[in-house]
Amino acid sequence: MEKTLRFGDVFIVGLYITCEVIANVTAAKPVQVLGIVVPAAVFIYALTFTLIDLVNERFGKQGARYVIYTAFIANLLLAAYAQFAIWLPPAPFYQNQDAFAAVLGSTPRIVVASLTAYLISSLIDTEVFAWWKERVGRHRWLRVLASNAVSTFVDSATFITLAFWGVFPVWPLIQGQYAVKMAVTLVSIPLIYLVRSRSHPVRELSATSA
Repeated sequence: MEKTLRFGDVFIVGLYITCEVIANVTAAKPVQVLGIVVPAAVFIYALTFTLIDLVNERFGKQGARYVIYTAFIANLLLAAYAQFAIWLPPAPFYQNQDAFAAVLGSTPRIVVASLTAYLISSLIDTEVFAWWKERVGRHRWLRVLASNAVSTFVDSATFITLAFWGVFPVWPLIQGQYAVKMAVTLVSIPLIYLVRSRSHPVRELSATSA
């Protein structure tokens, strides 16, 4: 029996993975917002926690896990290919090798910290969101807020600790990142009302079935 693959479903998943990749590319630049120093990627990265809640709402917990694993592999491929591109000898006329390496050549410690924090916090987000949906049911906005409150803190604490322990004071950095991420969460909460949940979510991930 053939089933329709909807544009909206593909768009949500594609947007989530795109935001994850953009976050990894733009994370190298620290910026100062209202006195708080955060990576430039923090705004779009914080949005991904609400986007994965949309995926969870649409496809269920298992479907959200599949998307998280796909985004993780995409980011791993990005990190590996960026290193390969840096390693390749530049053309004689190319004068920006050092700048290219500085932007895309994150240290192994930062890469490991970023990927570890992403995977742990995103999976926690799907668990909290699904638990709230099954046990409480109503108040979509509240389950987004609850899942993001937990997962963004785990993400900030894990990344900052792994990346900067012994280099910078970690607690002020964790507080700053968490505050910005929760601010983005509050602004993005209305997005959850753009989708409706499905029954049999994992089966619907397939465009066709026999």
